[in-house]
Amino acid sequence: MSCNLCPRSCRVDRNVNKGYCNSIYTVKVAKAFLHQWEEPSISGENGSGTVFFSNCNLKCVFCQNFKISHEGFGVEVTTNELSKIFLRLQEKGAHNINLVTPTHYILQIKEALILAKENGLSIPIVYNSNGYENVEGLKELEGLVDIYLPDIKYYDDKYSIKYSNAPGYFKVATEAVLEMYRQVGEPIFEDGLLKKGLMIRHMMLPGLLFDSKKIIDWVAKNLPRSVYFNIMCQYTPMYRAVEFQEINKRVNPLHYESLVDYALLNGLENGYFQEYESATEEYVPNFDLEGIF
Repeated sequence: MSCNLCPRSCRVDRNVNKGYCNSIYTVKVAKAFLHQWEEPSISGENGSGTVFFSNCNLKCVFCQNFKISHEGFGVEVTTNELSKIFLRLQEKGAHNINLVTPTHYILQIKEALILAKENGLSIPIVYNSNGYENVEGLKELEGLVDIYLPDIKYYDDKYSIKYSNAPGYFKVATEAVLEMYRQVGEPIFEDGLLKKGLMIRHMMLPGLLFDSKKIIDWVAKNLPRSVYFNIMCQYTPMYRAVEFQEINKRVNPLHYESLVDYALLNGLENGYFQEYESATEEYVPNFDLEGIF
């Protein structure tokens, strides 16, 4: 198997070697629980049935989930076991199944979702992605995913390369977002919960106001105003951020307010903004293998 699921196109046989994402073919999971800290229309009252997958195809120096994304903490599960994790979350009252950093396991997740749906899984499926996706990989999930929740992290390549080692990030991510929109369309809500559609996230980084505005320009020009756009100020310097003085600090609140105003002026009125107090390590999950067994 020559792996080209993501833009890295490592083309390694993951039955034999690890890819750039540090993953073999077998799925690795770090936590599965009812997550209360997603957007209100995702978490609702009961929580989002969130599955955190180990490893990642990005190398963000500031990653808050570095324990699982960089260090690979987690346990291996079969596709059958993964399908049962989905079903247990539904039994606990989850409003949806929220797949966090799933890109490098698309084929296995596809199998597990089909199996779970055959056994009664009926709640919406959320694909919660860093945006560094291949369109062909996303097409594997057409008809299985109800809600796409991608990041658009950077506009300028100099930042995507410096902070995430992701050349061509903006072009890749925007092509992926358009494919996601093609599959699921505009948001559909029921009783305040998102049931289907596209919701984009952008986490502002310190000093990158101009870069963030370019992302807003693209969204405003290329997607309908009904698409939800979540502007996040929760950035907290963690992992290797200390090595980069310019991002080893919180976002300037005046810059964040300016970005929110800019989004509103460009007609992006549907979405969420964050309180500045959200920039804390308290919201990072405790990766303890909860819900895996």
